[in-house]
Amino acid sequence: MFEDLSSRLEGVFRSLRGRGLLTEENVRDSLREIRRALLEADVHYKVAKGLVSRIEARAVGREALKGVNPGQQMVKIVHEELVELLGGAVARPNLAGTPPVPVMLVGLQGSGKTTTAAKLGNWLKKQGRRPYLVPADPYRPAARDQLVKLAKANGHDVYEGPEEDAVEICRRGLKSAVRRAADVVLLDTAGRLHIDEELMAELSAIRSAVKPGEVLLVVDGMIGQDAVNVAERFSEELGFDGVVLTKMDGDARGGAALSIRQVTGIPIKFVGVGESADALEPFHPDRMASRILNMGDVLTLVERAQETVKQEEAEELAAKLRKNEFDLSDFRAHLGKLRKMGPLSQVLALLPGVPKDALTEVEKDGGRSVRRVEAIIGSMTPAERAKPSILNGSRRKRIARGSGTSVQEVNQLLKQFNEMRGMMRQMSKRSKRGGKGKRGGPLARLGRR
Repeated sequence: MFEDLSSRLEGVFRSLRGRGLLTEENVRDSLREIRRALLEADVHYKVAKGLVSRIEARAVGREALKGVNPGQQMVKIVHEELVELLGGAVARPNLAGTPPVPVMLVGLQGSGKTTTAAKLGNWLKKQGRRPYLVPADPYRPAARDQLVKLAKANGHDVYEGPEEDAVEICRRGLKSAVRRAADVVLLDTAGRLHIDEELMAELSAIRSAVKPGEVLLVVDGMIGQDAVNVAERFSEELGFDGVVLTKMDGDARGGAALSIRQVTGIPIKFVGVGESADALEPFHPDRMASRILNMGDVLTLVERAQETVKQEEAEELAAKLRKNEFDLSDFRAHLGKLRKMGPLSQVLALLPGVPKDALTEVEKDGGRSVRRVEAIIGSMTPAERAKPSILNGSRRKRIARGSGTSVQEVNQLLKQFNEMRGMMRQMSKRSKRGGKGKRGGPLARLGRR
């Protein structure tokens, strides 16, 4: 997400490097480019105008701080203003009250409410909650079956009553949740292709009947400026407590994320970043601002890693490295965990300073390089994986044939693995002594392949 906007802003900051002072002239030139970049990213024109005005008021006439060039100063100012624009603090869903707490998901048809219900159920489970899903859309063909299927695939309890009235479905679903000892009920309500009186009347009736602790508006991030219009209409006619932006991993230009909070005054609480069941993240304004400015998002990366790798596994890996017992089987297992963290391009995008062309190259690769490595290792015997030094020429030819690769690719993998293992062993020893290891190296190169 935000690739085009990030590239444009990076170009603006680059043009300021080497200047001794943020003068009115060079700031005005930069702000003109920033305004154009925001508008092309589908940011609401009033939001873009206000943001640029605030940046200008803070930037003009600032002397370059020692060791900090004007470009870096501008990055700091823009980052702080973006954080404020996106809401400042993290907005948590309101789940207080006597359980089960109803949570209504509302929005237009096609915005992703049903898949968001399943993803939100997974997020709630990780928080120690017991979610219960209720398909409250009796109109769209197969809407009920879709939610039931998604719920069961992810291990969620789901209401399967026969009612055809949306309000009655929600009432009975809530009663059923009490019997199932659930503490949060996710109501997947119906949508329309546009906002009309019938839709709003039904949603208002559901709200009156179940008194939800939270109403979340699910908005397709790929519809750009229309997302703001939808949010405004729902805010005026129904009211809601937070926004879930979906499909932000696609070709979304990001304008919706930068505009909705400012225009409606209602916070973004979650953002969908992929198709997998776990691809829903709480919205952190500071982290999102850092992503937009290509500063990375290390905290989110750490959180994903913690969800994927258990502490015992990390300790076991460290012990193997110290004893020089880390082999190709361990390497393949950790590649699998890396893939569980999401597409490699998304994972690398969370690291600060990764060039856009490198991310584009990885995205085009589509994970083929990682699968090729897994295929090569999978074509080895357990003894070969445990002791790569026994791989002579004939064994390497056999592995290449079995994995559909070339001997050159097998040799390249073994060389990179040996370099990486040596580097990781050194880092492990330094960490144990309290020292610091070097950045980069063969592991980074392997990730970029």
